[in-house]
Amino acid sequence: MGVSKLDVLCRRFLLTKLFIQGWGKPDDLRRLFEFRKMIGNREKCQQLVPKDYPIFIDKVEEQADCKIMDGHFVSPLDHYLPGIMPVECVNARFQFIIPKEWKGKYRPVCVHLAGTGDHFYWRRRTLMARPMIKEACIGSLLLENPYYGYRKPKDQMRSSLRNVTDLFVMGGALVLESAALLHWLERGGYGPLGMTGISMGGHMASLAATNWPKPIPLIPCLSWSTASGVFTTGVMSKAVNWRELEKQYATETVYEEEIIRLLEYCGMDSFKMGQDFIKNSSSSLDKWEHFDFTTEMHELKVKREVLKTATVTQFSPDTTVFNASTQEFRLKDTSHRGCQTHRIPSTNTSKLSSSVKHEPLKREKRKSSLERESILFMKGVMDECTHMGNFSVPVDPSLIIVVQAKEDAYVPRGGVRSLNEIWPGCEVRYLEGGHISAYLFKQGLFRQAIYDAFERFLQKYSI
Repeated sequence: MGVSKLDVLCRRFLLTKLFIQGWGKPDDLRRLFEFRKMIGNREKCQQLVPKDYPIFIDKVEEQADCKIMDGHFVSPLDHYLPGIMPVECVNARFQFIIPKEWKGKYRPVCVHLAGTGDHFYWRRRTLMARPMIKEACIGSLLLENPYYGYRKPKDQMRSSLRNVTDLFVMGGALVLESAALLHWLERGGYGPLGMTGISMGGHMASLAATNWPKPIPLIPCLSWSTASGVFTTGVMSKAVNWRELEKQYATETVYEEEIIRLLEYCGMDSFKMGQDFIKNSSSSLDKWEHFDFTTEMHELKVKREVLKTATVTQFSPDTTVFNASTQEFRLKDTSHRGCQTHRIPSTNTSKLSSSVKHEPLKREKRKSSLERESILFMKGVMDECTHMGNFSVPVDPSLIIVVQAKEDAYVPRGGVRSLNEIWPGCEVRYLEGGHISAYLFKQGLFRQAIYDAFERFLQKYSI
């Protein structure tokens, strides 16, 4: 299956860059990786947000067809990772939209998380919440993402996250904030409760639902099992500020010497790019067509082992990059699913180091190697914090309806584990077209998937 030409064209017209300040502080990455271990385990995560977590309503507005409440609360993430969120992000804000009168004995509510560029509430309110009240008498709670709307840092341009770590902070915050809101809705007598979102919002909703200790309808739209492909092989990869990321990766050895050691998700697909996606994508991505990403990621892990015993020469524009090049440590066998330790004997390392020192790499070769390693590092850290295989399986996967676009160029599905495999029993519905056309013209199908998931819940768990 090819990719949508509309997706590729739309991306070319957007000139903003992502991650303009780079990876983020190495210490923040360490803290986030450790925190991921907590929220990746449902038993541990549910202890982080008490059922009576304080939430406040600031305004209530009666309209002709609904009641709209605006509220706020302190993000629970600030309690566990103090200082990691910009001050503007600490206070979580939401809008709660419910029918003026409920039909029947149930008061169903779906929590909607925002997709990329979805600031404030108007888009979700207009396209999802109001129609859901009219069509199915289902209420909606719209949570504002950190870094968006009222929670956008002053020096951030539009939706362009400044650091890679900002995306992980956003995800960790939304997991805990969603739990706080679900508890609040339960206390208020609402139910059944569900989670949904489109694009990035669908992925964040999936992360949040994995940690809810009860069966919950989950409807992720236009998202998949990991965000790594979005920023490495999808059309969004062209918006990434690779020059700054490569510069930091080259000059700060902490990324290779320490951060890579913290990556825990080591399944084969974690380091495997979607070759089938790349071969069908735009010409701007042609340089990766013959790139063996699986082998190259293993090479990077080998280099990590070499660095434990060998001397590292710092990157600079005019000096040799490493005392051991990845090309000379290519691994031929990548058939095993787990991670392996590959230690290079010190005698061989010494010989290779001496050889490389006397044979400096050409500048173009250094540049190509740096580009390759930066993309592989991005793949690794993204899988660590966003891969669904790193999180608990939702309590009842049969309540999950995934809606995907067949020709999605923003969220590539090639080369990674499918959600069907990670969540056995879930349903995946495929729409014709790409990411943009689905968002513009298929909102009704997204809503229908929500109604079907809620109906499925009532059939299995109604009292």
